[in-house]
Amino acid sequence: MIVAFFLLMALRVPVAFALGLSAMFAMWQIGFGFELAGDLIATGIAKYALLAIPFFILAGTLMGSLGIAERMVRFFRVLIGDLPGGMGVVGTVVCLFWGAVSGSDPASVAAIGPMIIKGMEEDGYPRAAAAALVCTGAALSIVIPPSIGLVIYGVIAETSISSLFIAAIVPGVFMGLLMLLVLPFLRGRGRDGLDRVAPPPASGGYWRDLGRTFRESFWGLMTPVVILGGIYSGIFTPTEAALVATVYALAVGAFAYRTLTWRVLYDALTDAAASSAVVMLVVAYASLFGWIVTVEDLVGSYSGQLLGLSDNGAVILLVIMLILLIAGMFMDPVTVMFISLPIFMPVVRELGWDPVWFGVLVMVNLAIGLITPPVGINLYVAANVTRLPIERIARAAVPFLLVSLIGLAIVAALPMLSLFLPTMLK
Repeated sequence: MIVAFFLLMALRVPVAFALGLSAMFAMWQIGFGFELAGDLIATGIAKYALLAIPFFILAGTLMGSLGIAERMVRFFRVLIGDLPGGMGVVGTVVCLFWGAVSGSDPASVAAIGPMIIKGMEEDGYPRAAAAALVCTGAALSIVIPPSIGLVIYGVIAETSISSLFIAAIVPGVFMGLLMLLVLPFLRGRGRDGLDRVAPPPASGGYWRDLGRTFRESFWGLMTPVVILGGIYSGIFTPTEAALVATVYALAVGAFAYRTLTWRVLYDALTDAAASSAVVMLVVAYASLFGWIVTVEDLVGSYSGQLLGLSDNGAVILLVIMLILLIAGMFMDPVTVMFISLPIFMPVVRELGWDPVWFGVLVMVNLAIGLITPPVGINLYVAANVTRLPIERIARAAVPFLLVSLIGLAIVAALPMLSLFLPTMLK
């Protein structure tokens, strides 16, 4: 089954169908009837928590098409002022902020990428470096709550999604701050590339411009407060928060910014439906793949082999992280989680690791995969946005990749970085 899966991937069969076809091949080989497939697929996606995925994607799509992203970029552009790094700092901050709005990394690249890349070019950054920064910052959408990846991890690992959201805040922001270390090495056109900030949208003075852009972007800036505040205060669950975020985006577009039209709504719904279908097809067929893994006791076999590698938990953790990093280079995060987590979770429990901390660590691993060739999804989206060859963007992303690996090592070595907030809020 596994050989068939990778063979189909090499033939460029879409991931979802590669999972489904290889799983059905295995069912035929071990003598199970295909009539089970429909029930197994339906059971795999009939989980209440998974409703968060299409609604978070729709909320992020709406906020991009309703002008919320553009207003936020203008506000942060004025706020940063003449800080060294200029639009590079603005791009990093907006990517982090958008991660708390969208929850979907490719959608983040598409929504905020064009504005940030254009501003960074005006500020003297090379176009490829600007695209690499957006790719890396948007990849953190899978870490910073509300994260679709954390929702899926919580479902597979049977772990509290609210706790995962809380735990991911500090590591997500920390990974974003590490990106700022790269900015001094991104030499633009001339020596002043990192010292000159593109002019603000108006010239009424810093505080006047700041106040004006803050008022314009206020309702967009309130989005993470509404979503995360409602979850952490217990007003609604993470799944319900996705619906709240969608209704909030519609309300802001209709009443605050008056940018909501039937055409915008139609386009947002069709884009979100297409993006959601990709994710949910993977979830559906991965459940069939996972069932074969369970029936054949591959979970017990492979997890037992992992535990037998060493008596040292650090060595086992290093092996798991390497597997995730390599898998993330070739597959999307959803596929990696459905294939690997059933094997890893028994190891996590056996070694007494905190599943919340491990979940955050998995997300950081998979975020790095989103900017790593050959299948770094964010790189392809950025290449489409900028019309640059993917090789140029991948080369420009190497410094961000290196600091991300440093951040991954720190998150792994310091569990309290992830567990500080959940412990404090208990």
